[in-house]
Amino acid sequence: MTYDYDLAVIGGGAAGLTAAGIAANAGVRTLLVERAARPDGRARLGGDCTWTGCIPSKTLLHAAGVAQVIREGTPGLEGTEPTVDFAAVMAHVRATREHVFREADDPALYEGFGVEVVRGTARFINPNAVEIEGEQRRRVTGRFFVLCTGGRPALPPLDGLRDVPFYTSDTLFEIDRQPRHLLVLGAGPVGIEMAQAFARLGSEVTVVGRDRRILPRDDAAHAATLQGVLESEGVRFVLGAKATRVEREGDALLLHLDPLGAPLRGDALLIATGRRPNVEGLGLELAGVEYTEDGITVDDRCRTSRSHIYAAGDGTGAYQLTHMSEHMAKVAVTNAVLRLPMTVDHAHVPWVTYTDPELAHLGATEDELAGRGEKFEVYRFPYARLDRAITEGETVGEVKVLATTWTGTILGVSVLGARAGELIAIYAVAMKAGASLKTLADTIHPYPTYGLGARRAADQWYARKQFPLAVKALQKVFGYRGEVPPPPDPDRIV
Repeated sequence: MTYDYDLAVIGGGAAGLTAAGIAANAGVRTLLVERAARPDGRARLGGDCTWTGCIPSKTLLHAAGVAQVIREGTPGLEGTEPTVDFAAVMAHVRATREHVFREADDPALYEGFGVEVVRGTARFINPNAVEIEGEQRRRVTGRFFVLCTGGRPALPPLDGLRDVPFYTSDTLFEIDRQPRHLLVLGAGPVGIEMAQAFARLGSEVTVVGRDRRILPRDDAAHAATLQGVLESEGVRFVLGAKATRVEREGDALLLHLDPLGAPLRGDALLIATGRRPNVEGLGLELAGVEYTEDGITVDDRCRTSRSHIYAAGDGTGAYQLTHMSEHMAKVAVTNAVLRLPMTVDHAHVPWVTYTDPELAHLGATEDELAGRGEKFEVYRFPYARLDRAITEGETVGEVKVLATTWTGTILGVSVLGARAGELIAIYAVAMKAGASLKTLADTIHPYPTYGLGARRAADQWYARKQFPLAVKALQKVFGYRGEVPPPPDPDRIV
């Protein structure tokens, strides 16, 4: 059978752009369909990352960080309260999105190397055909499909929510009026990042979370330290509480909590309680593609229940991370059109919360390893001992590595501190390559850098190998006469 396209990609976010780009560069006749439209009618490629997630949030965090530097100053440079033009800050956030779109996501860029980009909504009418509803309706057939339909903010079952104004990550970056008191429902990465950003820009901020801690997927001690930093900057936390109802009282919003008595009062509400996959309206039943409310069902090769249809990214309900959307798209296309076996790497998935200090994670946590009964040791190096951090006054945080005792095999990493996202990448490469702490410790790192923190943490593995019996053996063989050090102390930092 002859198909209109070798590969049809549904969705033009991080996963879709990756899938279409790889396929087209391999000589595959590729169609990319995106439902979001720009004012000029072109497809608004880029997805959540460009428009409602990574790019706008990090731009806002940077502006808030500059405000905090002005506020705090540094030795010899007196701090002063910054003057914040909130509307101008948000205009800059939106301009940055446009810049990224022009440089990386513009349909013309993909059309330049052979992708046909269509703006419209695609729906399966049978396993090998979709109907696209756009400026005009058209039906196309594909030999292979990759579904990259993304996700959207999940709204909690909160009484009264439909009757009051509220923000999500989809709408937050469109505002120009700064909230006086922002109520944030959700203590995950989005809620915590935006709490710090708005607090540093001058808003009063209260974060409400159902768990008794923030960032429950991250290292507990590091998350607690980060919470303390945010509290010192004025962010209030109400944890272990369930929001039951929200109502309007004049210009104020009242958020009722269980078991808290009096409601919280604010003038703006941000819902940051997670995301849900976009699976509705795709005609998946007609294509024979299995899915649940948690996302499109895929195997480790990103293949759905139909062998010629693949799915990647947030639409599968997995990870909700841009870099994992790109990774999954690579896996899908490699299997589908290149016919090369490749599986999703579930073992080496890093993530970062881009607060100040940053909090980054990779691999297993202490609780997970203990729960599995695995033996491991904890190797630490504090930012207070990291020379580059000292020179820049960024001494809050530490590098924490979980590894095996004798081989130094890395099992998990948590980094709290400046540039934590960059440090975690060093460990991601090491874990992927099977490099041990010994290898990291023996690798030459430039000085003074934050990256040196990765080596200094690895040095602790060497330090614990200095057992008195081994030292005495060396002395006996070579005639050395120095002091024999005490047995290694896990809390001793060298």
